[in-house]
Amino acid sequence: MTGTMKSLAHSRWDCKYHVVFIPKYRRKAIYGELRKTLGEVFHELARQKECRIVEGHLLPDHVHMCIEIPPKHAVASVSGFLKGKSALAIARRVQEKERNFTGEHFWARGYAVSTVGFELESVKKYIREQETADKEGRF
Repeated sequence: MTGTMKSLAHSRWDCKYHVVFIPKYRRKAIYGELRKTLGEVFHELARQKECRIVEGHLLPDHVHMCIEIPPKHAVASVSGFLKGKSALAIARRVQEKERNFTGEHFWARGYAVSTVGFELESVKKYIREQETADKEGRF
């Protein structure tokens, strides 16, 4: 366990969360060029907040990620940052808009989150198998 712990000035931590969020109206909008771009965007944004995406999977109508967030950042602020900045990146890169991002809403409000704890491998496996489960109609 000590090998996985990270350090801040006065604490040792290992905080991982399984986060799920969807595009607005749960439309199937994550495919093609957007799917290729979005993975890179999420990793870069996570690094800006001193976070690390351990595992992630983009499905046509939702995003699963296992993300490591230091305790000095709130999960809500990190997920809001990821969703907000990625929506701007989508507008810039994929929709080729350069200015006036008012009213650009790609993601739906809210998200689902659960702590990973010591079950990291089972959560990573669950995220990897989501596409298969969706095609079979399982939840």
